[in-house]
Amino acid sequence: MDNETAAEAFGALGHPSRIAILRFLVECGRDGADASTMVRELGIAWTTLSHHLDHLKRTTLISATRDGRRMVHRAEIPKVGLLSMFLMQNCCAREEKTDETPSRPYRRHGS
Repeated sequence: MDNETAAEAFGALGHPSRIAILRFLVECGRDGADASTMVRELGIAWTTLSHHLDHLKRTTLISATRDGRRMVHRAEIPKVGLLSMFLMQNCCAREEKTDETPSRPYRRHGS
């Protein structure tokens, strides 16, 4: 993942409701949830929820598939995982090393 892709994804998470939606869908796993379930569970109005779902879908953090008459939304777990790994990939790389600290080579983003 590059900086631009990560910035887009983090931008999509720039609202508390979108973070709540994504966390809820991560909790739902592969089963996902339809909009009426999210309205009920998260207490977000339908029109507001629809706007936030569209925003998250544009960044591919979530997807939606039709199941009969309802749309089931799911977190794209691999993409969410990549976003988390992107933040942590160079964790502590610039920390001063001591004899007890294991050596970790510095890795540039995208490598």
